[in-house]
Amino acid sequence: MSEKPFTATIVVATHKKYRMPKDPLYLPVHVGAEGKRDAMGNPLDFGYQKDNEGDNISLKNPRYCELTGIYWAWKNLNSDYIGLVHYRRYFGGKNKGKDLFDRILTSRELEPMLGKYEVFVPKPQRYMIETLYSHYAHTHYAEHLDATRAILSERYPEYLASYDKVLDQTHGYMFNMMIMDRDHFNIYCTWLFDILEELETRIDDSLLDAFEGRLYGRISEIIFNVWLDRQIETGAISTSSVKVLPLVYIEKVDWVRKGISFLKAKFFNKKYTGSF
Repeated sequence: MSEKPFTATIVVATHKKYRMPKDPLYLPVHVGAEGKRDAMGNPLDFGYQKDNEGDNISLKNPRYCELTGIYWAWKNLNSDYIGLVHYRRYFGGKNKGKDLFDRILTSRELEPMLGKYEVFVPKPQRYMIETLYSHYAHTHYAEHLDATRAILSERYPEYLASYDKVLDQTHGYMFNMMIMDRDHFNIYCTWLFDILEELETRIDDSLLDAFEGRLYGRISEIIFNVWLDRQIETGAISTSSVKVLPLVYIEKVDWVRKGISFLKAKFFNKKYTGSF
């Protein structure tokens, strides 16, 4: 008797109507749906799953970004594997067609890897002349990372070695993109949201503008690497069960502007003021 195949759902976090993959592997989720209204005053409806249904933290979206989609998936989905991508940023597959949507990882490509790998991550971002700590300190505020470390020292001191190691690296898996088996996803989310909820009590984000206020989403990008490093160090996850996948950008990235902003941040302490 053949084994039952693994099920997988990848949430596509979006805040607007956008072209979506047709593959049933993907579930478009309107993040930050709570309180959003259309021109007629009706609840805004893109025809996607909303992150304000069931157990949710939709109201935190301005600060938590795509994490409200991760939280919704954690609390409301039952798939064997759960993941997250963005409406304009996906894991890549083998197809190199001209249509960028044809380059996105498909269920047919993912299914043979389920059970073989426990965690899927995007190609790491490399900062070359910056560590993860210095890059965040130059582009945002080091106090956010320092407060996070303090929380770890109190609640999860066994993670401090991984924290210091990761923050001194010049690369990391970013964008809160991942696919994980249900057990590890549950462990990760329990750990992550406990830390972020405590971080909310230690940072006065009312003093930050809308862009800087998205700090919890940014902090989570970094500490995902901390969590994963600790799992590997303890043997809870083996390096051979972590699969790195390529990235597909659906929209063009302004690499020139991003590069200039990167250098201004490092050498002239010019904080980032928007996305690229």
